[in-house]
Amino acid sequence: MTKIIYKNNKKTEQLRKSVDIYIAAQKNSTFNYKQVSFAIGETAPEAQRAVAMYLAELASEGIITETSPGKYKTPKRKTNTQGIFVRRSNGKNSVITDNNNEEIFVAERNSMHALNGDRVEITIAARIRGREPEARVTAILEKNEQTFIGTLKVDKRYAFLFTDSKYLATDIFIPRNRLHGGVDGDKAVVRITSWPEDAKNPFGEVVDILGKTGENNAEIHAILAEFGLPYRYPEAVEKAAEKIDTGITPEVVAQREDMRGVTTFTIDPRDAKDFDDALSLRTLPCGNYEIGVHIADVTHYVKPGSIIEREAEKRATSVYLVDRVVPMLPEHLSNGICSLRPDEDKLTFSVIFEMDDKAKVIDSRIARTVIRSDRRFTYEEAQEVIETGKGDFADEILTLDRLAKIMRKERYDSGSVDFNRVEVRFDIDEKGRPVSAYFKESKDANKLIEEFMLLANKAVATAVGRVPKHQKAKAFVYRVHDVPDPERLANLAEIARSFGYKVKTTGKAKDINRSINKMLEDIKGKSEENFLSTLAVRSMAKAVYTTTNIGHYGLGFPYYTHFTSPIRRYPDMMVHRLLERYLARGRSAVVDKLEDECKHSSEMEQLAANAERASIKYKQVEYMSNYLGDVFTGVISGVTEWGIYVELDDNKCEGLVPVRDLADDMYDYDAKTYRLIGRIYHNIYRLGDKISVQVVQADLHKKQLTFVIADDDENTRQLDTTYTYRGRGSQSENVGYRRKKH
Repeated sequence: MTKIIYKNNKKTEQLRKSVDIYIAAQKNSTFNYKQVSFAIGETAPEAQRAVAMYLAELASEGIITETSPGKYKTPKRKTNTQGIFVRRSNGKNSVITDNNNEEIFVAERNSMHALNGDRVEITIAARIRGREPEARVTAILEKNEQTFIGTLKVDKRYAFLFTDSKYLATDIFIPRNRLHGGVDGDKAVVRITSWPEDAKNPFGEVVDILGKTGENNAEIHAILAEFGLPYRYPEAVEKAAEKIDTGITPEVVAQREDMRGVTTFTIDPRDAKDFDDALSLRTLPCGNYEIGVHIADVTHYVKPGSIIEREAEKRATSVYLVDRVVPMLPEHLSNGICSLRPDEDKLTFSVIFEMDDKAKVIDSRIARTVIRSDRRFTYEEAQEVIETGKGDFADEILTLDRLAKIMRKERYDSGSVDFNRVEVRFDIDEKGRPVSAYFKESKDANKLIEEFMLLANKAVATAVGRVPKHQKAKAFVYRVHDVPDPERLANLAEIARSFGYKVKTTGKAKDINRSINKMLEDIKGKSEENFLSTLAVRSMAKAVYTTTNIGHYGLGFPYYTHFTSPIRRYPDMMVHRLLERYLARGRSAVVDKLEDECKHSSEMEQLAANAERASIKYKQVEYMSNYLGDVFTGVISGVTEWGIYVELDDNKCEGLVPVRDLADDMYDYDAKTYRLIGRIYHNIYRLGDKISVQVVQADLHKKQLTFVIADDDENTRQLDTTYTYRGRGSQSENVGYRRKKH
């Protein structure tokens, strides 16, 4: 038989055309290379290999879909469909389609000026081989109401908002009669009112003035507004809260377990004002300990359907920014009536444990109580008692610390994951400027509180979720954490293996987590610690609220909820209400309504976390603007195709070394191993590597630090004060740089 070799010739072109015709005729059927080869009359092994390679090529380009290894089908793509528009300031707009969540590019000329989040109807163009699919917006079905934050530029005849948004490439034109008091240089919130088809810029109106650009309050409020979070408390809600008093009457006390005579104290951060948890301890006649975890009874004061309740539900969480707390509840409640301040009678919802000397829980009960805290400790004060054995309530604190350490060890032995990462915090002056950075570390006092809060949360979830056989569990709010992403876990195991560590990827969850914990313990103090611990965190799923219990993987608990922080988290208020209902033998709550509230709370939690990170990032950039030109050591904390992120050792501030400034080689990005690899000299930048960098730019508008490699004089840049960075609508900043001449 004559051997057929398929290269770039007419025979290859004909074969590919035949395959294309066959694929075009398929509807929803799957096929493999043998079926295709037989259908087009190709029986030679070489021809069949060519068909197999062509199918793999088509799949890699997204023209067909590989449903399982070696099996393919044509994607279900309608010519006309609907989806959510995603607008980007770099012009790479797209639509996420409803039918299969496919992301399809939309050029600006074909966008109908749709805004980010708008629901649109699109027509998908015919696929051009070798190019990404493209769509054209034919109708805007639902407008996503949104505002934009930026700096006003006001002239005699017109005004613009120079936006800070990553979702809008153009500035917003504002007629002077729509400024509503805004003047040049104000930080403002603007709503788009229209965007004529033939206009380059959208039209808008000012809806709020936050202050002068660059002022601390204005910038922090801008961060909250950017994420759609409230930065003011409604006056009506404040007034409603002011009318509430403690109401601790003899009648109220008579309906509760009175624990005011038991030694009780709080342990909180030094700047905390909302003390929502307290611990009590006494020794029982049998020699066991009675330990009470007492939580502020917020729902006694905040009634369902009230204006305060509606505001709390909408906010869902307090937001902890770098220089302030934006509370979920009015301060009259959060810092006053509900806060478990010392020497004041307080109403609480409690989980009370009987525990032996080896930290084994003998019994527990859930009860509404009244307490009186004897002492308010800061974490630092409690830590000093633990370290010295001296101070107020030393016996009680030392006993709780000893029991907490036993529980902590048992928790890790049972498969809880030990992620103990250092956080950066800033000391802020009276004008809101960061003057120094320090690390927030979790010491024994923090861990003591953590263990008893975890114990209470687990006990509450177990009490409701675990039911006898043949009985149906009642609807409840769980805090769940799914299993790790299999691909990321396998990647972690593969990379850890290259360093000599073993991470299990199959088997029981507790065995996998034990192997992760062992790796995290073994890498402490070693050069690969940051790299592997970062990968371990990234392999994990995000914890969320839901009525469907799948357990908490990271903690290794089959039942878990949030019960211990109702002052700052709405799901905890939901749990308190459900407990009250079920302790009174009430019927199960409506699952669908609970699930909607859970979803909203999870979304708001994520927004709050994003705002917190943005505020820290802003202060990092503001702080590092004092160190332009200085050289620091750090660790590569992120690797992307556009550069490497470096976290500085001294203060944990993070900046970007753009790939364009890695002038010693041409680099390719390896996403699987988180590396940039040089094509010519094979230099490698990898996640976790130690590195020296020079600070060359601090851009407050983008909240971004720019570094360059400073391993030697050849790679270190010299600041050039003749070069100025100009952000849109910003004042010039002497933060440019140029390479040294040699």
